[in-house]
Amino acid sequence: MGKGSKSIVAGMTVLGITGIICKLVGVLFSIPLTWLIGADGLGVFQAVFPTYNLLLTVSSAGLPVAVSRMVSHCLAKDDPRSAKQVFRIALTLLTALGCVCTILMLAGSAMLAARVSQPESQLGFQVIAPCVAIVCMLSAFRGFMQGQQNMMPTAISQLIEQCGKVFVSLPLSYWGARIDIAHGAAGALLGITIVEAAALVYMILLYYRKRRGFEAIPQLSQDDPIPGSTLAKRLLFISIPITISACIVPLSQFVDSAMLVDRMMATGMTLEQARPVYGLFTGLVIRLINVPTALALAISMSLVPAISSARATEDYAAVKRQSDLGLRFAFLIGLPCSIGMSLLSRNIIAFFYQETLSAEHLRIASELLSVSSLTVVLFTVVQATTSILQGLHYQRIPMYTLIAGVVCKIVLNYILVGIPGIDIHGAPISSIVCYTVSMVPNLYFVLRHGRMRLNLSGWIVRPGIATAVMGLAVWGLRALLPVSRLITIAEIAVGVIVYVAVALAVKAVSPEDFRTLRRRKA
Repeated sequence: MGKGSKSIVAGMTVLGITGIICKLVGVLFSIPLTWLIGADGLGVFQAVFPTYNLLLTVSSAGLPVAVSRMVSHCLAKDDPRSAKQVFRIALTLLTALGCVCTILMLAGSAMLAARVSQPESQLGFQVIAPCVAIVCMLSAFRGFMQGQQNMMPTAISQLIEQCGKVFVSLPLSYWGARIDIAHGAAGALLGITIVEAAALVYMILLYYRKRRGFEAIPQLSQDDPIPGSTLAKRLLFISIPITISACIVPLSQFVDSAMLVDRMMATGMTLEQARPVYGLFTGLVIRLINVPTALALAISMSLVPAISSARATEDYAAVKRQSDLGLRFAFLIGLPCSIGMSLLSRNIIAFFYQETLSAEHLRIASELLSVSSLTVVLFTVVQATTSILQGLHYQRIPMYTLIAGVVCKIVLNYILVGIPGIDIHGAPISSIVCYTVSMVPNLYFVLRHGRMRLNLSGWIVRPGIATAVMGLAVWGLRALLPVSRLITIAEIAVGVIVYVAVALAVKAVSPEDFRTLRRRKA
């Protein structure tokens, strides 16, 4: 395994482990939050998030990826001067965009609350609004560090965000809930703003501490300095398609935040019945799905700078090797997570929420998770292929494929969720269709532009065999054993052991892959 591949695996490892920890903390955070504000309060809390995510994505999704790609490109060309200038321009642009979005969210809080048919959410929109500007600035620093293929600062700042929620958001939610559910949800959202500010302070301090080391990198490139206006145009040229692509799923969630409740009410459900179910799907099930998808984000963040650097030096053998590695890990991670979570959906929901949800809500949540978990492998591959195409400078392709997928998702949501007897269960079905529609053409264009061949054996067959054997083992244990927390842990452990053993036996994964997990680029 080459040095570049080892760097990708090291970056995936750091971000992947941190991402799993962060997502688990997020799940654990939702348990006392649900207890404090109830399913109704969770519905108010989740009504705010799609809008927040959309504005955050509009203002901060594309530029950090562009920064990461351009910094890694400049460093590969021995031009640290331009890399630093890229960061300064991006920080200015992100700060301005973030402040504009914050002002829009504050000014339009009443309108946004009315749009989701929940006037109680207005205060939540107001207290989360400053977070948009904060995360935009934070993203610039993360992109600069990732462009140097240093993933540790991003990982630590993510830990600050997630762990801080437990110690800040929950107490504020508790105090707010003593007034009403609106203040309870707003307290949790205010806590998120505070901990994001703490993560930004950490990144700023780290930047100044490491600035001297970066400035010591020799300027070997003899090219004339690139004008700031030219760099700004390049940043925008790269980031705009990425931003549009990244906005598509949050835009879909933004539409869902109003559509799902309304379509469920069209089946005869009341608002009091529909809102808690919407909260279960978006606040609990999707949060659990996001635990394994943290690994997908780790793969994507590691791939972009590595492939961009290889492309800058026209090392297409490295591009092919790194792309193949990223896709192999996407299937290796996504397949067992999808099948394992689907088989153990009832156990997993009971493990986290048995004391906080009614028996009926536990049943609904487990049914939703059993189907929704099948999107994990699709999402993981979509993320990997998107990052490969972005690293190869074909960032418009995943934008178009995601648009096609989300259009299918919105249409299916409208149809399926409005059918009595299906209602909210139509949402995960539409998500499966969405990511399938995006994944297939993405794979085609990765093979074409990455100058690769379909590695059917390494990507699908061998991981599929290991996943099938693991699934049989987990299914047998689930059928024989009762539901309890200790048994759930044992079933997951057995599934992991069986999967790794069979994956090694069929050579889906090699001992060298595990050895590289212990190596991290200095």
